[in-house]
Amino acid sequence: MELYAKREECCGCGACLNVCQARAIRMVRDKEGFDYPHIDSSVCVRCGRCKKVCPIENYTSEKNCNQYLGARAKDEKIRYSGSSGGVFPILAGYVLERKGVVFGAGYNDHMEVIHREADDLSQLKQIKRTKYVQSNMQKIFLDVRRRLEEERWVLFCGTPCQVHGLRLFLDREYDRLIVVDLVCYGVPSPGIWKDYVAYLEKKHHGKMTDFSFRDKRNRDHGHSRSFVINDKEYTESIYGDPYCMLYFRNYTLRPSCYQCRFCTVERSSDLTIGDFWGIEKCRPDMDDGMGISMVILHTDKAKKIWEQVQRDMDWFECKKEDLLQPRLIMPVGTAKRRRLCMTLYGKLPFSLFIRLMRF
Repeated sequence: MELYAKREECCGCGACLNVCQARAIRMVRDKEGFDYPHIDSSVCVRCGRCKKVCPIENYTSEKNCNQYLGARAKDEKIRYSGSSGGVFPILAGYVLERKGVVFGAGYNDHMEVIHREADDLSQLKQIKRTKYVQSNMQKIFLDVRRRLEEERWVLFCGTPCQVHGLRLFLDREYDRLIVVDLVCYGVPSPGIWKDYVAYLEKKHHGKMTDFSFRDKRNRDHGHSRSFVINDKEYTESIYGDPYCMLYFRNYTLRPSCYQCRFCTVERSSDLTIGDFWGIEKCRPDMDDGMGISMVILHTDKAKKIWEQVQRDMDWFECKKEDLLQPRLIMPVGTAKRRRLCMTLYGKLPFSLFIRLMRF
């Protein structure tokens, strides 16, 4: 059985891995640093479950009665600790207050980006902030279902393809499940990220313990990045960071991202969140350089929850046109030099590769 014919037909969400009761599927990293499912034909029972949970193969266009908002947390500490306006930690707090759990992307001890579980505020700190890396989902969908079957509140946050994969995997509605997806530019290679971490650790003679892609200390809309190695912090403009520049030039995105069907305001989530691009035109009085979140409420559940959390935010209702941005309309375009970039990545020492690709 084949799960996909072309690499563009797999988003790497891991739903197939989670649903396979025969344990016939494992994720294998390719030469570009992305993980793809591989089926062991000697173990596979050909039940077809893996096909049924693929978010690309089973894509459906949702028709929601959307409500469009701009929002920011009233608490400055909450805004500073996140990448946009602080909506995610407020939603997470709503769930944690009800003894629930939150699932999102965070670093492990090796600075790999993985989806992980948080059931208190200290753990929540690990999964806040944007990570420009495709997260390793492992068997997180199974953990989500287990928590739901324990009748606990669950907040799951991920890319729209991950969210759709989760919906297909669960195959039913849960009253205590809140699903949030992100306005996703595209997911960069975890293999290249791993090599970049090793490159920085070698350069600075130590172990990295944190990396912030959207540092807000300069009140510049998160256009700074910082990382910590051996308790020493290094900061500069995000546009001077070679890994980030490869990302912004569209060189290191997963092949499926260039054909993404989820670049629309219609989603299978309860809420969509992201940076409010154009806030300086729509509401200049709220543009203070610390980030504003755009929020799309898709479901009645989302609207009811919003009524309970909105007291912690400054927010306003707006029109769809006010918050539209490119990744809510169409996928990112393939970079002309992407093939060259990936060829060089596969053949050159990483230190030489990163120097060449800076120009």
